[in-house]
Amino acid sequence: MKIYPAIDLIDGQAVRLVKGDYGKVKVYDSDVVSVAKRFAEDGAKYLHIVDLNGAKDGGTRNFSIIEKIVTATGMRCEVGGGIRTSESIEAYIDSGADRVILGTAAVNNPRLLKDAVLTFGEKICVGVDTKDGAVAINGWTEVTDTDGVEFCRHLQDVGVKNVIYTDISKDGMLAGTNLEIYKRLSELNGLNITASGGISSLNEIVALKEMGIDAVILGKAIYEGVINLKTVIDTVGAI
Repeated sequence: MKIYPAIDLIDGQAVRLVKGDYGKVKVYDSDVVSVAKRFAEDGAKYLHIVDLNGAKDGGTRNFSIIEKIVTATGMRCEVGGGIRTSESIEAYIDSGADRVILGTAAVNNPRLLKDAVLTFGEKICVGVDTKDGAVAINGWTEVTDTDGVEFCRHLQDVGVKNVIYTDISKDGMLAGTNLEIYKRLSELNGLNITASGGISSLNEIVALKEMGIDAVILGKAIYEGVINLKTVIDTVGAI
């Protein structure tokens, strides 16, 4: 199982939101390159980076700092937030990103998604963010009528291989994740599912691994010391 510690960026700083609420921002560190290096020292080989400015408003405001993180750490970084054009996809891949995450663009621009999958293959990952089971877009500020699991089935048909599924109601709450939905998603053949949102114990991570989930993203639980990243990596890597 892949373990992705997370760095969410607003104006170049490492932050966390509660349930995706931009009015509830906690700044953890202004030196985000050092944060990434600490994760690497704990044994992390993967890193999840989101430009929250971009996710909400579009654009790639934090591109330069993300490029610095990718270059400085040598980690396999997946990058999302505001990536809504072929040019921005290509720019991040050229900067060294291992995977590019499409969220809003995957919903609103099916042609872009199809073209990106044809061009970049498994370097394209789709972020499926849900509130009460429905897909949310534009930095989680707008909820659509699209069912999250059905959208994942559609992504299978398009040729997408990698999906990050987030239950927004769990995100940043440190109260556990939605194991039931990940059990359903694990039964979709051909999709590598990454679990995100609320994961707050080693037992949960082990349960997700046992049901066949490909990866987990750990955010607030690391920053608040609820989960020890090195312990997770050492434990999950040994089972």
